[in-house]
Amino acid sequence: MFRGKKYKESVKLVDKTRLYDPAEAFDLVIKAARANFDETVELHVKLGVDSRHADQQVRGAIVLPHGTGKTRKVLVFCKEERHQEALDAGADYVGGAEMVDKIMKENFFDYDVVVATPDMMGVVGRLGKILGPKGLMPTPKAGTVTPNIAQAVKEIKAGKIEYRLDKTNIIHCPIGKVSFGVEKLVENYSALIDAIIKAKPAAAKGQYIRSCVTSSTMGPGVKINTARNA
Repeated sequence: MFRGKKYKESVKLVDKTRLYDPAEAFDLVIKAARANFDETVELHVKLGVDSRHADQQVRGAIVLPHGTGKTRKVLVFCKEERHQEALDAGADYVGGAEMVDKIMKENFFDYDVVVATPDMMGVVGRLGKILGPKGLMPTPKAGTVTPNIAQAVKEIKAGKIEYRLDKTNIIHCPIGKVSFGVEKLVENYSALIDAIIKAKPAAAKGQYIRSCVTSSTMGPGVKINTARNA
């Protein structure tokens, strides 16, 4: 794989054999970020569970203390009498059955999160095969199927993120921007790790957090010592 000059210089800053304390890790991530844009800082947490088993799923949502640095577009499915409520809370798009048709016929995907009231799930269910693979299907576990649409929209706009295992038992989440600085990144990291630990399935055996790596969009990975958390 070809690696650019900036990446190769950034790699030299990181000791691949070492586990860094969170503050050290994010300081390195910031120093190694050399792109000409404000890179997103990501967290990749490998867990000692098996996502193939329903009783070992790890999934939830959390409002990060400092948000993610990105304003996400929200689509809300609700009855017509609640459209204005959703818009007043900050929703970018609101609709019902007509929005389902728009998505199915026009491949409309100009949004990052989908929220639905429980009484709309019969309609939204038609989109399962379209929204599901994209990770956009509303679900009660993520707080995106709720009667309280105003609160849901405001939390998402404030930096609420969903965390969930992928097929390789890793959780991937954005936790801010390089411009946040070390302190805010550490606070966001701590909030997410604490939430993941609280979501530990009863069926999980052995070491729960196997590894934790952070990186910026274009930067090298930095391993974090999670011993204090795990």
